[in-house]
Amino acid sequence: MPKITFILKDGTAKKVDAPLGLSIMEIAQKNGIEAIEGACGGSLSCATCHAYIHPDWYEKTLPDEGAVSEDEEDMLDLAFELRKTSRLCCQIRMTEDLDGLIVAVQGCEEVWD
Repeated sequence: MPKITFILKDGTAKKVDAPLGLSIMEIAQKNGIEAIEGACGGSLSCATCHAYIHPDWYEKTLPDEGAVSEDEEDMLDLAFELRKTSRLCCQIRMTEDLDGLIVAVQGCEEVWD
């Protein structure tokens, strides 16, 4: 099964199983990653699943069109501590190609960009 590593606010890493087809938000919630709230349930109407994608993985998380949607950009405008690799985890679906993905939660001291 694919894996994702979440970098938590205190800098520790939590590696979890990542079932194919689930969103990164759903995977985080199933694994007790409290910093990824997902208050809207993944309907792209909040920014509480905002996180930072490791730069080595960022391009691989983009939709087939190659860019974040306008709706996601609008929601990201509401997020705190926005960075170049910010994404909403509800908009990233787990695939085999994302096995090994590294995601830092919002507020994490880890800065990649």
